[in-house]
Amino acid sequence: MSTKAGIIGAGGMVQYHVAGFRQAGAEILAIADMYEPAAKAAAENFKIPTALGSVEDLLAMDELDAVSVIVPNKFHAPLVIQVLNSGKHAFCEKPPALSAAEVQDMKDAAEKAGKLVMFNFNNRARPESYAMKEYIANGTVGKINSAQAKWIRRTGIPGFGGWFTTKEIAGGGPLIDLLHMVDLAMFLMEYPEPAYVLGNTFDDFITDKNFKGPWGLPDKEGGTTDVESAAHGFVTFKTGQVLTMQVSWAEMVKREEVSVVFQGTGAGGKIERLFGSDGLDETCIDSCELYVQEGGNSVNREVIVEACEDMGRSRSAANFILSIEGKEAPLNTPDQALSLMKVIDALYESANSGKPVAC
Repeated sequence: MSTKAGIIGAGGMVQYHVAGFRQAGAEILAIADMYEPAAKAAAENFKIPTALGSVEDLLAMDELDAVSVIVPNKFHAPLVIQVLNSGKHAFCEKPPALSAAEVQDMKDAAEKAGKLVMFNFNNRARPESYAMKEYIANGTVGKINSAQAKWIRRTGIPGFGGWFTTKEIAGGGPLIDLLHMVDLAMFLMEYPEPAYVLGNTFDDFITDKNFKGPWGLPDKEGGTTDVESAAHGFVTFKTGQVLTMQVSWAEMVKREEVSVVFQGTGAGGKIERLFGSDGLDETCIDSCELYVQEGGNSVNREVIVEACEDMGRSRSAANFILSIEGKEAPLNTPDQALSLMKVIDALYESANSGKPVAC
């Protein structure tokens, strides 16, 4: 029998959850949004039988096996815990929550309910990432000693005064919004346990409308804009590995770059997505490379994989369903989400204190 799924939240990511769930053979029975007209519009658009204006009504549907949560960051933890407590598996958009403490609560709820909780770290599901993990698994790369994670934008503030720029709702700015490459780097490094984090945040340009991005939310007059515009940091792990990170919505760079570069004992490599000047997916170029020494020569291998326009978003959602059914191993775990959020928390704390922070 196919997994029966529901969706909470009718935002822009719905299309990928729907596509991924159906790709894995799941049946989507209902969608709920506190703004019921949005739920009805999404239900009509994606041919979902039931549209609801109440989360409680959706969770009362005993036939549901799993529910995805697509809402602003502040509501991730409470809604996921509510889903788990109702006896259903939970799939949550990134970031996992506002803090490591909230992720711990989600992890505890999943263990108590005996249900799966996973997060949409979709870049793990890109073909480039699958390919690179193969090189790591077969020993080509060896131990990754160091990595550099980057998601930088020149003009990428997602609307002024909306929930993205309100710390109470979002938890922070680009550091928490664009944590994908930090996660991917730690994933390639086999998710070592973090030891210390040193970093700083910057709020240059965060109220300058010349730095607004081509996506996100409309400006909200009188709204709050109190998050960083850029963050830079350095992580040491208990294994001796190290990670450098750079994330920004607004920073004086040539153009948007999304990449993980690493240096291993057997080979180095890079997974990258370069955007055009408009910052839109349609203008991006994906690449995957491996750097080795052969016969005394420096050899750069271009790794050719299938194109993936949605950056693994649908494949990530499909993995959730297939993991429930025992057909695939989960691409991410609550323990990994907890470690990631410890790093994020520590960088914000280091930025405030000016000192390294133990995780």
